[in-house]
Amino acid sequence: MSAPLRLVGARVLVPDGGLTPADVVITGDRIAHVGPPGSGESYDSATRVDLHDAVILPAFVDAHVHTVQTGQALDGLDLTGIASREATLDAVAAHVRHAPRQRVHVAAGWDETLWADPMPLAASELERAAPGVAILLSRIDGHSAVASAPLLDLVPRARTADGYSPDGRVERAAKLELTLALNELVGPDDRLESARVAMREMKRQGIAAFHEAAAPHIGPEYELDLVRQAAGEAGLDARLYWGEAMAFEKVAALGVAGLAGDLNADGALGSRTAALRTPYADRDALCGHAFLDAERIAEHVVGCTTRGFQAGFHCIGEAALDAIGAGFARAEASLGTQALRRARHRLEHVEMASPDVLAVLARCGVVASVQPMFDALWGGPDAMYADRVGSRWADLNRFADHRAAGLTLAFGSDAPVTALGPWDAIAAATSHRTPGQSLSLADAIRAHTQGGWRAARVDDAGEIREGQRAYLAAWDAVELSPGMRPDLVALFAAGRALDVP
Repeated sequence: MSAPLRLVGARVLVPDGGLTPADVVITGDRIAHVGPPGSGESYDSATRVDLHDAVILPAFVDAHVHTVQTGQALDGLDLTGIASREATLDAVAAHVRHAPRQRVHVAAGWDETLWADPMPLAASELERAAPGVAILLSRIDGHSAVASAPLLDLVPRARTADGYSPDGRVERAAKLELTLALNELVGPDDRLESARVAMREMKRQGIAAFHEAAAPHIGPEYELDLVRQAAGEAGLDARLYWGEAMAFEKVAALGVAGLAGDLNADGALGSRTAALRTPYADRDALCGHAFLDAERIAEHVVGCTTRGFQAGFHCIGEAALDAIGAGFARAEASLGTQALRRARHRLEHVEMASPDVLAVLARCGVVASVQPMFDALWGGPDAMYADRVGSRWADLNRFADHRAAGLTLAFGSDAPVTALGPWDAIAAATSHRTPGQSLSLADAIRAHTQGGWRAARVDDAGEIREGQRAYLAAWDAVELSPGMRPDLVALFAAGRALDVP
């Protein structure tokens, strides 16, 4: 067992969001003592660490990450935030010039809504930027992409799959075909290194635990072991999920917490693949794509509940969430409310849930894993949500309503869709673009700490009190405020002080 640590000269977060001076003692992987300054002196064998007025908070939990893809973006070509089509294509050309030996080039983050001409990228443009090169560029939401002709030549079945467009745009089954091909074209050594890059960035951000939202349409099954290995090397807590419906036999084989995460009930608003009740405001007659109906959802939830592990779904549009609500109601009728509450199932994104759906989810004890940066980037009357759904933008990501309905909130980034950055997420949640939907600073911090542990069915972490798991982060002397961006001093995880690069 590691020697006890006695943290002195620090202030700790109390439940109402305030700060109070305290001694904190960590023994093994647990908080053994929290008390006024000087109260930890009885632990005379503990190593004394003076934090010089730093603020100790529970370390952050990112409740929705795609680790390998995040590392690829951090260490390779990241198209996020590039404000023109020309600059995006220039970035692609420069990347290919500097990495000519790669068999296939993969990147993400382009967002045509930032451009003067908001049309998606086309394969012909990739050919002009990088002639003869196999390239796959995913849109920022990850639910559509553009593939170059040379890549499509390597994977000809993608051209005949549902979701393929002659301009090189791929979604649904066509994008899945390319993802499956990339399982061979981008090997485990590269994927492991990408996972390590992501771990370093998480530690730098004060993130001590994360939930991997893996799925067949995102990466190969073996990627889970690579993420687990990289997390162990970094001393981070990894909770892994596999997004495949009814694949009950894989839970034990893959060592995952459940069949959840990015198990898609629908797509995304930016790609116009989220399932809506009525057409998109900027595309007549198109209502997106629903992948699961209420019967299938109920079958999955019942199967997971009776086997003792978590179910969950990616759900964004109101039609998809209507199906989710109906599916959980059917499962509740079959198994009873308490069985579902004990299972503590989870949903990702939960962007356009009606009050009736929220009531069902709260009654069934479902945790909402949500991303505040979605509202910061795309909310408001003049941004992408309004372009896609008109006045319905104000119905999205209603965190205060979720909390009032009784749902536990767990914050995450969905990295690389948005960047790793808990303080940015907290700032977004406390300054929501929809009036009345902001959270208090204390509630926002709780959602990015304790809420993440609750989403993983861990009830003894995320608070600074005796008996809790010792996942703590110390931040440079600050007064807590919604827009703060403090510097990380040290991360204390499982009783060990970890160096932060």
